[in-house]
Amino acid sequence: MPTTVPARRHYAWTVVAVTLGALVAAAAFRSSTGVLLEPIEHEFGWSRATTSGAVSLNLVLYGLVAPFAAALMEQWGVRRVVTSALLLVGAASAATTVMTSPWHLWLLWGLVVGTGTGAMALVFGAIVANRWFVTHRGLVTGIFSAANATGQLLFLPLIAAAASSQGWRWASWIIAFLALLGAGCVALLLVDRPSDRGLLPYGVAEGYAVADLQTETPGRHTAAGVVRATLTTAREASRSWAFWGLVLTFWVCGWSTNGLVQTHFIPAAHDHGMPATTAAGLLAVVGIFDVVGTIASGWLTDRVDSRVLLAAYYLFRGLSLVWIDAMLAPSVEPGLWVFIVFYGLDWVATVPPTVALCRQHFGLARSGVVFGWVFAAHMVGAGVGASVAGWLRDGQGTYRSAWLVAAVLCGLAAVLAMSIPRATPSRADRTSSSPSSGSAGSPPAGSTPSPRGTSPTRSG
Repeated sequence: MPTTVPARRHYAWTVVAVTLGALVAAAAFRSSTGVLLEPIEHEFGWSRATTSGAVSLNLVLYGLVAPFAAALMEQWGVRRVVTSALLLVGAASAATTVMTSPWHLWLLWGLVVGTGTGAMALVFGAIVANRWFVTHRGLVTGIFSAANATGQLLFLPLIAAAASSQGWRWASWIIAFLALLGAGCVALLLVDRPSDRGLLPYGVAEGYAVADLQTETPGRHTAAGVVRATLTTAREASRSWAFWGLVLTFWVCGWSTNGLVQTHFIPAAHDHGMPATTAAGLLAVVGIFDVVGTIASGWLTDRVDSRVLLAAYYLFRGLSLVWIDAMLAPSVEPGLWVFIVFYGLDWVATVPPTVALCRQHFGLARSGVVFGWVFAAHMVGAGVGASVAGWLRDGQGTYRSAWLVAAVLCGLAAVLAMSIPRATPSRADRTSSSPSSGSAGSPPAGSTPSPRGTSPTRSG
């Protein structure tokens, strides 16, 4: 009787650990700019507009690079792309220690670090989860999504302590060291796809006939080929309402999280007399519950209709935003704790079901690039939301209208989520005939994954 390898020894879990480390590091690099801006301004005499402009460029590129990075990962290899991205971040962070002009900051922190971290955005985790897992995909996606909060919780205190005690250059060297260390781990341990090690994805029964989708096409490894594949995928996906439903709902997600709460919660609380340090501590608590909520959302995504999950998340997020202005006070009232806990649980809980819907509607082969475009919409929504909230605050002297606008948008997002068509089994299981597939090792189209240790069933 043949023996089976215990699931816990599957190399997929090693890949999860390496991917999680890279995502945690990328989150720390991207968020460290907030810690370093003030000491850099103090040393060089640069204005907040100058330093904020570099950060804005970083955020825009972080979102816009994602779909192209996904296509590059599919065609050039995940390990190569992520290793190169970490090397870029490390080199740029080290180079900031010798900068002397504002354009150096824009080039290094804005362009290079923005591009590098954008190549390690949530699409990276989505591609790894889709390639290496059939069962527990939602859970793994949730773990990867929580990496953003984890990176800030683990490394920001270290970076902030180094900047305050030893100077911002020490903090930059720490970031450079961590990036280079991460590049070495990724280069040594990350494997692009299960078939590279003679494995099936986790959860696929032994005996599956695995389709090899690595068909070579002219120009697939060139820059022009990557751009063409990315734009072609966007054009084809845009013919489906499912794509626009996901783009619009995730645009609202970015508006109501990164754009509004992450950017304006502290000044809004300060308007009500709360010390900035207290408000910042509350955002850190949001990050703690973010980890719990996102992993739980991943677990639910494996069991519940993703459209229903998204509708519930956006609806309850909108309801909480209706009441936040009344909860803010000079001290932390019980009602505000309810908001902090709930918003933390809901912060990026939308990611696992959104990734799942991308996979179900567009197939494994294209889901990474499609989610890259959806994620780009998230960051554009964040930028628009941050600007609109600022304009409303300047014009009215209060954030009340900003909270209410976001609440209404969240209500509309809940409706839009339920308008996304239910994916048919044939659509959800297909792998797509696109030559840029990165899904080698996925179940062939028209077949149904079986539980580990049982015989696979085939349709037709």
